[in-house]
Amino acid sequence: MLRLTWVQPEDLLGHELRQATLDGREPSRIAERWRAAGGSEAPLRAGASPEPASRYLRQLAEDLLDELADLPSKLADQEPTDLARIKANSPAWSALTAGSRAAGAARVGAGGTPQARASVPTPTATPAQARLEAAWLGRAVGCLLGKPVEKLPLEAIRQLARSTGNWPLTTYFTAKGVPEELTSKYPWNRRSATTSLAENIDGMPEDDDLNYPLLNLLLLQRHGKAFTTTDVARLWLDELPPGRTFTAERIAHRNLLLGIEPPHTARHRNPFREWIGALIRADVHGWTNPGDPAAAAEQAHRDATLTHTANGVYAAMFTAAVIAQAATATGPHAIHTCLSTGLTVIPPDSRLSRAVRHAIQLARAHEDFDTVVDTLHALYSPTHHWVHAIPNTALITAALTHANGDFTGSICRAVSGGWDTDSNGATAGSVAALLAGTPTALPDRWTAPLKNRLTTSIADFNGTGFDTLAHLTQELTEEVTTRLTHLEATRP
Repeated sequence: MLRLTWVQPEDLLGHELRQATLDGREPSRIAERWRAAGGSEAPLRAGASPEPASRYLRQLAEDLLDELADLPSKLADQEPTDLARIKANSPAWSALTAGSRAAGAARVGAGGTPQARASVPTPTATPAQARLEAAWLGRAVGCLLGKPVEKLPLEAIRQLARSTGNWPLTTYFTAKGVPEELTSKYPWNRRSATTSLAENIDGMPEDDDLNYPLLNLLLLQRHGKAFTTTDVARLWLDELPPGRTFTAERIAHRNLLLGIEPPHTARHRNPFREWIGALIRADVHGWTNPGDPAAAAEQAHRDATLTHTANGVYAAMFTAAVIAQAATATGPHAIHTCLSTGLTVIPPDSRLSRAVRHAIQLARAHEDFDTVVDTLHALYSPTHHWVHAIPNTALITAALTHANGDFTGSICRAVSGGWDTDSNGATAGSVAALLAGTPTALPDRWTAPLKNRLTTSIADFNGTGFDTLAHLTQELTEEVTTRLTHLEATRP
């Protein structure tokens, strides 16, 4: 029996009831009708319930999903998805945009011209290219650290790590020395254990947290910085295997095949529109706009609105802005400036903004990071799915703050905090590695097992090295800078 995850109406309905409550709608009467008809709650951790629903229940679920979409939200004014309204709700946007333009002009220099594109990687990386290679490696390392414990509860992560003397986390997870009764109770992620436990790592295995940055390289190569959300949709149809998508991305893929146009693809029967998927696509938008967080956030918005709304979009914009700031940041406390900058591009009264600010306060108030994590879980786990963008963004922020941007400290804290472990480790790793500035600043125990090799099903990138990916990203950055210089030169 084929039970396709993340698309079956009878499973989506339970998730939508939960999401409706979170985004300010009143779904209780619809919930009563669903339960009275024999409908079940959403699957707790998997994307599909084990048994198919009757034809009646499936049709009812589809009808109720549409009814839920029509319910008014009391949060609509303070949490818009439209970019113009986001800017209007975010007073710091205008100052940030002006500062970003000045920074961009300064990077090019008075009358300066960026170096010409190279057709092959240069033998000696520039400082900017070295920083990008560190970021690609950092993203991969953080993702790889979190892969074997993805979907496991927090207590399982702690017990598995403690059983091998790796707590607090300092290196990759291993199955060596873990008691059999513990792995029986808390089995490793079945898809990842064979490639991501320390004894099994042989290059970077495929993961959606790396597939999406690769897709966005293709996006910018084909369409440049002026890409549209429709360009993202066409690229996905051409290059992204549906079986490699999850949650909101799978729903959007389905909606495109049904003939639904963006941005309605993000709303039609999509209860995952505030989950983490858009956030994990944000890195390239930040990497290619160094020192220009406003431009990075706008780019991330056009990408994110294919699949997400409101706080799901804000998570991508926040992350892209943090990364753009980190790409040029220096100093021992740079991470705090980066996180503050990220907050300027999202509505200050949004749930995500409040969660990020609270996470920063917690990280500053408690020396023991486990206390920070326990507080976040007590606050969010009863109401939010483990893949929701709000708790995961809060955890990433807390990890980076508590570690003061240190690479090992950031990825280990992000993964040890549970929830979407591989995605959180990946984003924390990207930011912290940018701040580290060069691949040689990342400890060998993290990077050596990757063997400068990445596995993917995206286009022709399979087997590509991280140095080559950095070179390709730097080419795109230079093209963006060229266009910025032209705009500044022609401005009245």
